[in-house]
Amino acid sequence: MVGRDAELARLRRAVASPSALVLVDGEAGIGKTRLVQEAVAERRRVLVAVCPPFQDASTLGPVVDAIRQTGVTAAGLGLSGLAGALRPLFPDWADELPGPVEPLLDAAATQHRLLRALAELLDRLGVELLVVEDAHWADEATLELLLFLTARQPPGVSVLVTYRPEDVPAGSLLRRLSSRARGMSGHLRLTLNPLDTADTAALVSSMLGGEHVSAAFAEFLHTQTDGLPLAIEESVRLLRDRADLVRVHEEWTRRSLDEIAVPPTIRDAVLERIGRLDEPARTLLHAAAVLAEPADEAVLRAVADLPERQCRAAIVDAIAGGLLVDDERGRLAFAHVLAARAIYDAVPGPVRRMLHGRAGRALEAAGRPSASRLARHFRQAGDTSRWHRYAERAADLALSVGDDAAAAGHLLDLLGADLPADALIRVAGKMPTLASSGYLRSSGLVEGLRSMLDRAALSRRQRAEIRAQLGAALIRGGEPEAAVAELESAVPDLGHDPFRQAYAMTGLGMPYSTNRPAKEHRRWFDRAAAVVAEASLPQREVLEFQVSRATGLLSLGDPGGWTVAAGLPDGATAPGEVAPLARAALNIGNASMDWGRYGEAREHLAHGARLAEHHGYVRLHDMIAVTSAHLDWFTGRWDGLAERAARLAELDGEAEIQLDAQTIAGLLDAARGDRSSARARLRWVLDESGRRGLVRVPQEPAAGLARLCLAEQDADAALRITDAPMRLIAAKETWLWATEFLPVRVEALIAAGRPAEAAELTAGYERGLRDCGAPSAHAALADCRGRLAEAHGGPAAAVDAYARAAEEWDALPRPYAALLTRERQASCLVSAGRRDAGLQLLTEVLRGLSRLGATGDADRVVERLRGHGVAARRVWRGGRRGYGSELSPRELEVVRLLMTGQSNKAIAQALSRSPKTVAAQLNSAMRKLGVSSRTALAVAAAQAGFGPGELPAEL
Repeated sequence: MVGRDAELARLRRAVASPSALVLVDGEAGIGKTRLVQEAVAERRRVLVAVCPPFQDASTLGPVVDAIRQTGVTAAGLGLSGLAGALRPLFPDWADELPGPVEPLLDAAATQHRLLRALAELLDRLGVELLVVEDAHWADEATLELLLFLTARQPPGVSVLVTYRPEDVPAGSLLRRLSSRARGMSGHLRLTLNPLDTADTAALVSSMLGGEHVSAAFAEFLHTQTDGLPLAIEESVRLLRDRADLVRVHEEWTRRSLDEIAVPPTIRDAVLERIGRLDEPARTLLHAAAVLAEPADEAVLRAVADLPERQCRAAIVDAIAGGLLVDDERGRLAFAHVLAARAIYDAVPGPVRRMLHGRAGRALEAAGRPSASRLARHFRQAGDTSRWHRYAERAADLALSVGDDAAAAGHLLDLLGADLPADALIRVAGKMPTLASSGYLRSSGLVEGLRSMLDRAALSRRQRAEIRAQLGAALIRGGEPEAAVAELESAVPDLGHDPFRQAYAMTGLGMPYSTNRPAKEHRRWFDRAAAVVAEASLPQREVLEFQVSRATGLLSLGDPGGWTVAAGLPDGATAPGEVAPLARAALNIGNASMDWGRYGEAREHLAHGARLAEHHGYVRLHDMIAVTSAHLDWFTGRWDGLAERAARLAELDGEAEIQLDAQTIAGLLDAARGDRSSARARLRWVLDESGRRGLVRVPQEPAAGLARLCLAEQDADAALRITDAPMRLIAAKETWLWATEFLPVRVEALIAAGRPAEAAELTAGYERGLRDCGAPSAHAALADCRGRLAEAHGGPAAAVDAYARAAEEWDALPRPYAALLTRERQASCLVSAGRRDAGLQLLTEVLRGLSRLGATGDADRVVERLRGHGVAARRVWRGGRRGYGSELSPRELEVVRLLMTGQSNKAIAQALSRSPKTVAAQLNSAMRKLGVSSRTALAVAAAQAGFGPGELPAEL
């Protein structure tokens, strides 16, 4: 059961009452049967009758069949002579039932006698609860029985009924039964609503062995199924059967699908309901399915091509049948997405094309057409010229609001169409190469552009334009070497279009690809700047170039990037300038963070977030959000950061957002002592960024992994992890990129007995930073000098060096890095004979780490302090306080069962806890009793006077 705890509790209370009347209503697939099954699972003497969807239901057939299925007979039940009235219903019991009853002239009296006889039979069978499923299909006599049972005096059997309100026929006795359930003691009417997104995720997880389901997949599935449990289940089964359901990063998600096909069970139910309607109503529903959106009566009538009166009558029938609903604006739409899809799939192809054509023309005539919807209708109708026009218009609109993925979808469709060469070039030139790299990988863009190059009709100029676009796509797609080849080939033939030429040169200037040195990237930026300076480009195009140039130079560690950034306008002065300015806010904010200019970074990101939110740049807003989260990691704003990172990691629109979020989460795990989770997250980031060709991403996760290796005294592993990033940086001479991992690399070299290499590396880093002036890089340099001072001159020589490094980290501010550096300083003070000063500093470090939330590091400092005889408490991690070194009651329960020799699993089952919780409580008990094994814990517990516990008998 998922998402029905409250309803289940109410239902159980209701059926526990004597002579209860309970009605559970809801649409098909909402989970009525499942809820009832759970509610009565532990009840005895329950009779379940199911009403079949027959056109002519047999009299009292559901109840009679249910009684027969119990396997009992009338013999020995002690039935009175009244039971002779049951002979027509149970002819096979003729030898066991009393003799035939006298016929009555009044039909109502005859039926009443039969109902009394059935009630007696139920009493003799000991039935306490009669469940009637799908009562909207029940025959009139069965409903009469239910009315009779609920009105009986004295009260007898309780009744529970499930039904679909939309399928209850007019004048049905079920409505009278429903009215009885209102306001009476012991009676309940329960309406089941669809599941929300969280419960949708929980239901899917329950179908997949309890494994995690991505939030994006849950939201997608909830939208497509409207939270209908049956539809969710059937959709998941179809997705799995079709291999559209995949595991990514230890969680279930979906492939890139535009829609879920309708599960057959839902389809058949919807089509059956349509079959009961007359021809105009079916035509109207076909039109509504083709429109696939709320529409007013006039549009719907135009698409269905029905006379006004006939159309209105069809609308009434469709609403009465529960297929269409009207909103507060009077627009009509399907009650469920799946119902619409089922009907749409059933429309014959020629009819569907005709309806799409009508829909497109009707929406055009309405005066407020959506380009995207019109493109869809005219494409399905086969009206190619209109499709091309509206698809390109829809792409332009998507680009104007920063919805790159939507724009790419329209443009890719057009690239596959039979367009003239000039039109193809124009469409290809609009393709947003900044669209999601994951999307670009699966979209076929690269293949489409490459196939265009094979067309003989293209001129050299046209080929160059396609190559430039292909190179940009290859950069985003993780093929940097191929991208450089295409861009270099395109540049000479782009002289006719200065902006395209400068754009291609800027792509070659960006340092995120290949092992080419920084000076070569700078040369391309200089060439691009010369092209822009000589051309008379629109201000928007100049602005695009300036943003890219500032971004690239700052990533190279070139302070000239700040000069370019300072020349950007404060606000947009012409159409099309908002988007590049919003991108500038993100890129310069990110560069400010890399340089350690954290105050400026926060200002730029806040400005970018306002622009993105105001103008609807969704992807940009998400990228700013993850960059802001990263900034909070650096600056020690950790409250709620883990939760934010987890939410961002579930965004499936952009790989770099996921990678950045997982990096943050992994670094937080490491600081909090969860090494296994930290290692898994950071290793995934390294592997995934390598697979995608994102050369800038690995530096920080490599540093985090190397730090974990050093904590385990494995310097060789730390060196292996940092080898590849170090080689890349040395080849490119982008020393700013080494800020996060260089101190760890230096420490690993020293630990591996290679201090000379560590000194040489630090000197090279210092030379590389000569013109950079990034505060974070110089703080890292000071940190490296501290480690070298300790390696060459001993602890006393390193005290001041570490103090200077900590001050530089503090000035940024980078509190976590400063605290770790001061921990080293404190250790050097103690080792140099300045014990009191060192322990005092170490105590201050403990307080700082505890406040920050770095519980794993704080525990390490506690152990160091205890090793020097200083009483120190571990950081409280939540839960109840107050037991100190004594075992809590829950810990004592676990220990006592441990003393009986039980495993963690058996203890967990006995105490209704998870094995993980039991393990944590045993570890806590070991710590409090000063032991390190289960056996020692049992001995210590016995010596303390704790007696063994007892397992429940059923275990």
